Formats: sequence, C-alpha cells, structure tokens
Amino acid sequence: MAAIEGGFLHTAVLFLGAAVIAVPVFKKLRLGSVLGYLCAGALIGPFGLALIAEPEEVLHFAEFGVVLLLFIIGLELRPQRLWAMKGEIFGLGLMQVAVTAALLYAVLTAFDWPWQQAVIAALALSLSSTAFALQILEEKGTLNSDHGNTAFSILLFQDLAIVPLIALVAWLSPISDGGEAGTDWIYIAKTIGAIALVIGAGKYLLNPFFRIIALTRAQEIFTSAALLLVIGAALLMQAVGLSMALGAFLVGVMLADSEYRHQLETDIEPFRGILLGLFFIAVGMSVNWPLVADNIGIVLASVAGLMAIKGIVVYGLCRVFRKCHATAWRAAITIPQGGEFAFVLFSMAASLAVISATRANLLTAIVTLSMAATPLVGAIAEKLSAKLRKDDQPDVDGIEMAELQSVIIVGFGRFGQIISRVMAARGINATAIDNDPKRIQLASLYGNKVYFGDVRRSDVLATAGAANADLICLCINDREATRHAAKYISELFPKPKLLVRVYDRNHALDLMEIGLGVEQLYRETFDAGVSMARHGLSMLETEHDVIDQIADEFRRRDIDMLHAQVAEGRIAGMAKVHESYQLDRNDARTNKDDPAMSRL
Repeated sequence: MAAIEGGFLHTAVLFLGAAVIAVPVFKKLRLGSVLGYLCAGALIGPFGLALIAEPEEVLHFAEFGVVLLLFIIGLELRPQRLWAMKGEIFGLGLMQVAVTAALLYAVLTAFDWPWQQAVIAALALSLSSTAFALQILEEKGTLNSDHGNTAFSILLFQDLAIVPLIALVAWLSPISDGGEAGTDWIYIAKTIGAIALVIGAGKYLLNPFFRIIALTRAQEIFTSAALLLVIGAALLMQAVGLSMALGAFLVGVMLADSEYRHQLETDIEPFRGILLGLFFIAVGMSVNWPLVADNIGIVLASVAGLMAIKGIVVYGLCRVFRKCHATAWRAAITIPQGGEFAFVLFSMAASLAVISATRANLLTAIVTLSMAATPLVGAIAEKLSAKLRKDDQPDVDGIEMAELQSVIIVGFGRFGQIISRVMAARGINATAIDNDPKRIQLASLYGNKVYFGDVRRSDVLATAGAANADLICLCINDREATRHAAKYISELFPKPKLLVRVYDRNHALDLMEIGLGVEQLYRETFDAGVSMARHGLSMLETEHDVIDQIADEFRRRDIDMLHAQVAEGRIAGMAKVHESYQLDRNDARTNKDDPAMSRL
C-alpha cells in the first residue's frame, strides 16, 4: 500500500485519526457514522489532501469488512426463517433489480449510450449497498423491523445477483475470448460443489469443531478459529468465482442454530466494525473530485435521478407485495443508493473495455455520492413523514419463542437448570448461556438450548440481548466471576432486574459491599437449609403456625445481621447466629409480605 512517508504505522494513524475525528462529529449532527467515514476518506484521499495515494489497495483489503458483516447477518437468520423469506428474496428482490435496471437502461439509451454500456451500468446501479443500508438499520435499531426485513430481502437477492452480473460483463467484453466449450458446465459444477461443501460442513462439522476449540479454554484460539472459518469460506467462494460475502453468509446461516452463535458474533464484531469503517473510508478516497467538479451538473442530476427512480420502484413494489405505507416508505429511503458491488462491476467493465475509464469514474462518483446523500435524504424524509403510522413493529414471523423472551440465565448448572425448568413451566423459554461445552452438549440431549459464552466478557451478554432483557439470573458457580459479572451487569445493563446466586454468607457480603441490593442475592443452600429445618420441627410435632413464625423470624433476623455486617464489619452481630428467642403468638412480624424475606 502506498502511503505517506513513515510506512504502515503512519498510514494506520491517518485512517484511525480521520475516523476518530469525523465519525463523532457526524454522529453528533445525526448524519450517521457512514457519512463520517466517507467524508474522512474524501479528505485524506488522493483527490483531497493526498495523504494516501492508492485507495484501490485499501478498498480491496477493506472489502473483507463486508464479508464479516454478511457472516454476522447470517448468524441472525435461522435456515427456517430464511426459507420463510424466500418469497420476498426471489420475488420482491428480483422485481426490484429487473424494474430498476429496465428504467435506468431506458434513460441511458435515451442519452445515446451504447447498449452494452447501458446494460452494465443499469444493472450495476440497480444494486444497493448492503454494508451501508444495514449499518444505518443497525444504528437506528430497526434491523428486525418489517421495513428492515424487507430491505434485507432485497439486498440479499442483489448479493446473489452479483455472480451472473460479473459473468455478463466478461461476456459483453470485446476483448474476451469467451472461453472453451464446456467451461460453463464446469463453472456450474464448481459453484454447486462449493455451496454444497459449505452447507455440509456447516451442518455436520462446525459444531464439533467449535466444541473442541471451546474445550481448550483459550479465548484467543476461539477468536482465531472464528476468523479462520469466515476467511476459509470466503476464499472457497472466491476460488470458484462466487462472492466472498456469499460464502460467509452461508456459513453464518448454518451456525445460526449453533450454541456457539453468541460467542462467535461477539468475537467477530470488533473486526467487522473496524474493517467496515475502513471500507467506507476507502470508498470516499476513490472519488475523483476534479472529474466530478468538471461534470458537477451531470453528476448531481444523476445522483438525484438514481435515488428517485430506486426509491419509487422500491416503494411501488412494496405496495404491490402488500406492505403497509410505513414499511414501503421506510424501505424506499433505506436503499435508494448505489452499492459497493457496483465498484467491482465498473472496475471490471473498464479493464475489459466494456465502459470507458472516464464513464467508470463518473459512475463510481455517482454511487459514492448517492451513499453520502442517503442519511440526509432519510433524515429529511423522516421529518416530513411524522404522520406515518406507528405500526411498523418488529417482524416476529419465523422467530423462535426463545428470541422473543426477555429472560437470560447465565450458568446452566444444577442451579440454573432449576430456574430454566420453572420458567419453561410458565411458558418462558429463557436464553441460557454457559461456558462448559460438555454441559452444553449434555443439555442438548435433554432438549435444552444453551449457548456457549464467557460471562467474564460483557460483550457476550450484550450480544445475547442483555440491554433489552427484563430479567437476568446470574447462576454461575465461581465466586470471582460472579462478583465481576454482577458488577458490570449492574453498571452496563440497568434495564433488567438482576438475580444473583451466591455461594455462602461471605460471598453475599462481598456482593453487598459493591452496592447490589439485598433482594438480588440468593444463597444456594439457605432456602434448602431453612426448608429442612422446618420439616425437622414438624417431625418434632411443633405447631405448624409456630414453625412458620420461627422460620420467618429467622429470615428477618438473618437479613438484619447481613445489613449490620455490611455497615459495621463482618464480626458484628455474629452472636445472633446461635441466639434463641421466644415468639409472641400475636406477633404481626411474620414478614410474609416483605419481599426481602424470600431473597436471603
């Protein structure tokens, strides 16, 4: 990579510095992080301050961010849900590309473009940016809304369409030899074989593979294995002429039902975020601003026309497919831009002499500026559409009940299993997380779905949905890990109520001293011990109402002693442990209505 003097580290400082400065500014202006990345790239690129000379090499490397993005998206889509979306993917998605390309072809031929150039340009411009649109949906928290699913269905078909479009560019090239007879059949066989290999490996090999890796208890090896998996699938697809992103997506879909799904997503996410940001910076760097300035009228009119045509087509087709006005409108303002795969097609078309270099550069600028304009258009459109119906709720079709519940059980040992069974009896299929691969495998034999995850990392719980949960039950059998997890859950995830299993009295005091409420702690043997004592008293023929009063008074005094030990030191009040006491039969202090009595 050509860079300013000083080599790789100086180049890295430029990229990171530009992102750190630009993105917060644009986020503060509510214009989105993607526009910040684009502007940062335009500023440091060869047509800005010329701090970086060759954006093409950066763009080629940063495209891996799109690959990682498609892998994470695949993890969110179970095969049964993807199958349920087939109508929108191959119906709405196909119609969007076909209708948009037909309209753009008509416009281009009206301006005397040769039909070969018009076909390639129209098809390339009909594609939208998967990375850009999904980043916007993620930032707004609407990826699983009805319009988010609709937009994703269209984008997924577009990603699938890139393979035949690349073949079409080569076929239309005047300098292409067309290949030998039988090449097409060999290509088709390789394609089917590669896809079958990815699906077969995903179904039969990946879970055992990650189980072996997880048993090493080495977090860096698990992360390395996740990256190896994605890169391997991407390279396999590239070797047979398919999109690298498609390979990563297929692997993600095959792992969507895996118990390692949350940990994989957590490990990949930092790499995805950094590389995707680098991708958008590289896109901003690639715009030939002097050429744009010389043709500013044509470029701006083309950007406006492209976004208008795509927006109208998406809105109209959504209505044809019986989407409500709100869904159709929001989908239309989410994907009116050009896409990253258009850069690939334009570059290939220029190298094969299908399109002139000047026109390829102008088309690249049009796509980039349409990306930059999307957040602005979206913000204006949302303000103008304040009267949109508010019925665009998350689409729950095809999503399992477990994904819709708001209870997370951390630790699936003997304690967590009891909680899970009680929740299930109430119809609540809680999300369970554990870090023992053997226990997870054993749980699956009894029909329990438990995800692999390291509770010491807050990002694992964040991936599992802790921020929006209603209840988190922390049931792990590790004193220090419990203390650490309880502290960061209380600080980072204020919404859910937190119930914590503790080992004994000293463990409870440890947690109370860091500010957790008493009602949140459950000593694992306390209730069992009190229950056994009650049963023992009943065997001694003590009156049942007296037994209840003794047990409740014991709980109350024990809680008082805990508070005294926190306030005055752990030795304070210990004499009360062996203290006997008499009860007033009319004593109202049974404390049955005190919620704390059932906690400690």
